[in-house]
Amino acid sequence: MNNQHLTFRKDSYIVTTDPVFFQTDAIRDFLSQSSWAPGIDKETVLLSIENSLCFGLFDGSEQIGFARLVTDYATFGYLCDVYVLKEYQKTGLGRWLIECCHAHPVMSRLRRIMLVTDSVPWLYEKLGYTPLNRPYFVWQINRPDIYQQPKP
Repeated sequence: MNNQHLTFRKDSYIVTTDPVFFQTDAIRDFLSQSSWAPGIDKETVLLSIENSLCFGLFDGSEQIGFARLVTDYATFGYLCDVYVLKEYQKTGLGRWLIECCHAHPVMSRLRRIMLVTDSVPWLYEKLGYTPLNRPYFVWQINRPDIYQQPKP
């Protein structure tokens, strides 16, 4: 794994990979109300951040966005949990956040980068992603309500 943290700057905005700056309560608040991780608990969010390459987007000291790359740091990455707060959307910050992710040296070596989303496909297409609409190629077990179930 890569312990070198990167920081990108644009006007008053910052993207950093340094988890010291991540506002985990804000990340959890957003994710727990998202369409893809409703009800996610803080422990799961903390564990996911600890085991991924993450990018926090900030306006000054306020965390306004996030992206997480689940990766083996060699061949594969899964980009997920990407968001920009609603009041900052349509400003180009979402695109810049993904561009910062792509600018990380780990991303340049990965053979396959996956993304699963049903929002802003035009943005991801502009950034080089293509849809996989090939039968029997990508498989999944999907449990969208897992965080809303009682713990065993």
